[in-house]
Amino acid sequence: MYKNRASGGKLNISGIRIAHLRMSMRPRTSQRMLADQLQLAGLDLDKNAISKIELGKRFITDIELKVIADFFGVTTDSLLITKESTYTSNDST
Repeated sequence: MYKNRASGGKLNISGIRIAHLRMSMRPRTSQRMLADQLQLAGLDLDKNAISKIELGKRFITDIELKVIADFFGVTTDSLLITKESTYTSNDST
């Protein structure tokens, strides 16, 4: 059965960006602390889910992505852009 995967077989493309944002927080924020803060924002994730998202071992829903983006004060688009992302047009006009 075919599964959608990002490069390297990861199940999401935003996890690495989420990990970077979390580790950039001051004071230093653990995955558990992030999960606690997201739960206060209404998103039911635990430390293990955060870990799996950051490692690309778990899909992330659009609802989760929106709450996480709001928490970090960034756009959802910024969580989806990777170094290898390119935008090309298939228009032949």
